[in-house]
Amino acid sequence: MVAPPPRAARRRRRPLTWLLWAGGTAAAVAWALPLVWMVSTSVKPPGQVLTRTVEWLPRTVTLVNYVKVLQKPVGHWLLNSAIVTVASTAISLTTGAMAGYALARLNFPGRATLFFLVLAVLMIPTEMTIVPLFIGVLKVGLVNSYLALIVPSLASAFSVYLFRNFFLSMPRELEDAASIDGAGRFRTFWSVALPVARPAMIAGAILLSTNYWNAFLWPLLVVFTESMKTLPVGMAGFTPGTGVGQSTQFAGYAPAMAAMTILTIPSILVFLFLQRQFIEGATSAGIKG
Repeated sequence: MVAPPPRAARRRRRPLTWLLWAGGTAAAVAWALPLVWMVSTSVKPPGQVLTRTVEWLPRTVTLVNYVKVLQKPVGHWLLNSAIVTVASTAISLTTGAMAGYALARLNFPGRATLFFLVLAVLMIPTEMTIVPLFIGVLKVGLVNSYLALIVPSLASAFSVYLFRNFFLSMPRELEDAASIDGAGRFRTFWSVALPVARPAMIAGAILLSTNYWNAFLWPLLVVFTESMKTLPVGMAGFTPGTGVGQSTQFAGYAPAMAAMTILTIPSILVFLFLQRQFIEGATSAGIKG
């Protein structure tokens, strides 16, 4: 059979390429529209939030909603979220890297069973584990503390899965060379495997930090005082109030959108700054798609 000319093959693939571009563009627009509406609503006066027609751009720009939000202890909530996010991400990456390396490179009885359990944990909704986890934290007296917020990150099944897949693709020649130089197993992990796993660490850091930054249900359960609230829990207090010229149900939308904008900005900036490393790590670790 004679292969089709390259030009004909390219012409045949062109409709598929256009279709993929159209689908990607539609997905990007669908993802961006809620963000545009959120930011636009956050700078609208109360009387312009609910109108008969959708107004994507505000007729009058005001920062009064941000002033209302910043009258709360947002700085303290932001500090709490930063402490919990950094500590939880660091712990999850550390334990995940060690466990993932062991599952990928060490031969020991029950290795396949342990990895199957990791996959099983990934399939269990977080809400199913919250009650027993809360009971455990309550019994040891950790409620309303940073430790209560960080404890769930001591072991992350996603982090283990991520690093295990990455280390499986790492060339064994690197470890063999380290072994010839006299490096032990831990030295090989620390000095050879971990530096090579930098793309996976960046991808995991972005995904895990976003998850911990946006966590709401668990902090809502274990912290009781204003000083220990994280940013999502504190921002949830901006419920709709009363406004002039509109119903009570929608009057608090503008301050709520201002709060959500403040909450969203750090995650977007981190992803934009590290998006290339994230794509490399996601591709190498086999989580793309």
